[in-house]
Amino acid sequence: MATKKKPELEQALEELESVVEQLERGDMSLDESLKAFEQGVRLTRQCQTILSAAEQKVQQLIELNGELHGEPFHDDTTDTPA
Repeated sequence: MATKKKPELEQALEELESVVEQLERGDMSLDESLKAFEQGVRLTRQCQTILSAAEQKVQQLIELNGELHGEPFHDDTTDTPA
């Protein structure tokens, strides 16, 4: 029986979480830490690419008759009241 492959984003996020946990433990040499950090940066960029592609697909799906009938996503969790 074949196992179901995880979606690319989910797999990259799990790998990134593992890298962060390794770095947080603080038990790696400087060289190992740098390699782990580089891997984390690569995984972060991979996730950003996947999410950007998903955002473009969503924008295409809400397009109607050549006009966009939606608004760009705004993350209200980062806004701080003045």
